[in-house]
Amino acid sequence: MPRKSKPNRECAEPSLTFAALGLSESVLRAVEAAGYREPTPIQAQAIPLILEGRDIIGIAQTGTGKTAAFTLPVVDRLIAGPRRTRVLILTPTRELCVQVEESVRNYARFAELAVAPVYGGVPLEPQQTALRAGVDVVVATPGRMIDHLERQNVVFDDLEVLVLDEADRMLDMGFAPQINRIVAQIPPYRQTLLFSATMPPEVEALARRYLRKPEVVQIGLR
Repeated sequence: MPRKSKPNRECAEPSLTFAALGLSESVLRAVEAAGYREPTPIQAQAIPLILEGRDIIGIAQTGTGKTAAFTLPVVDRLIAGPRRTRVLILTPTRELCVQVEESVRNYARFAELAVAPVYGGVPLEPQQTALRAGVDVVVATPGRMIDHLERQNVVFDDLEVLVLDEADRMLDMGFAPQINRIVAQIPPYRQTLLFSATMPPEVEALARRYLRKPEVVQIGLR
């Protein structure tokens, strides 16, 4: 079973700041520009572990800051790196895909990073153009991501980080086969981050399959 990183805490330390988490200067500037002063509990516990390169399972309800808990350290990792697809973030819905993309762009405002949102319900060609031009981060829904992989619009040979966001919702929506097909195209030696509001047996099975010795960061009850 995964190990918990530390005893569960309902709130971050009063004096804790984003700077204390180990984030780089350009990311801290973006956090300040966004108007945030103190990390939420999920951010305070998850960000240092992600910066260390650990696989993690983050369990917290909606509205607790899960998106920033992984987008901040992901942006930090990409700064000053080569232009290639190094991060894939899978989300269950178009709406969440757009939200996560905006989060990445906000925290990368002082870094030269390219982000491509990939979701269904819109023409495929503009996404294809963006992917083939080269991006650092792909934020995608599973079904549309399969479409682009089948057309060879993107390859994940250099992928370093895979994020499964709202994993319980993705499985509830029947995306397990698509997730498996996508992960089969990704190098096995990567960092994998799984975030979920709940931890049913199906999500635990997914974590066992794709995460290596993950730390569990849990806020509140399962």
